[in-house]
Amino acid sequence: MSKRGRFITLEGVDGAGKSTHAGWLVEAIRAAGHAVLATREPGGTPIGEKLRELVLHEPMRLETETLIMFAARCEHLRTVIEPALAGGQWVVCDRFTDASYAYQGGGRELGAAPVAALEAWIGAPQPDRTWLFDVPLEVARARLAASRDPDRFEREQGAFFERVRAAYHARVQAHPRRVRVIDGSQSLDAVRALLEADLDELLASAA
Repeated sequence: MSKRGRFITLEGVDGAGKSTHAGWLVEAIRAAGHAVLATREPGGTPIGEKLRELVLHEPMRLETETLIMFAARCEHLRTVIEPALAGGQWVVCDRFTDASYAYQGGGRELGAAPVAALEAWIGAPQPDRTWLFDVPLEVARARLAASRDPDRFEREQGAFFERVRAAYHARVQAHPRRVRVIDGSQSLDAVRALLEADLDELLASAA
């Protein structure tokens, strides 16, 4: 039987830098001798990608948004993430349940309790490691302005993103061993050095 793989998630507000390092991280894990799957939320499955388009671009009630996020997550977990981990693959996921605590629970002010109830209902696991890419709001907004047309989350006002960031830091306080904060305002090389050191620790624990 294959040894179970490791589950890594990348979190942070859009513009914090997580996507910049995702490809490098996947290649580093592969170079260390592990099969690795890169995926994202919302999305990761055909159904999830359709739900992603809805949640990013269609106006809807908060309750609807939250349920769509967890519907996509349930499909993703059962059909992609869990089978990959059980088969010994490492999984690198761009956002997971921490994002719902941050965006719906914090930014939209739903609160943590409904998110926790849905997390428990679908049996969402805690990742083995979460890297939270953190930058001041003005840095994230400047990066986004130069990159692409914003979706309906990215068009929110500054106060929304301050609540998102605060909710992410509440997750750090709740899970200090799992969630590691990466200062995304540093140079690419400095960020990568931090990631490499922490990844080495994770690789050694899996040996």
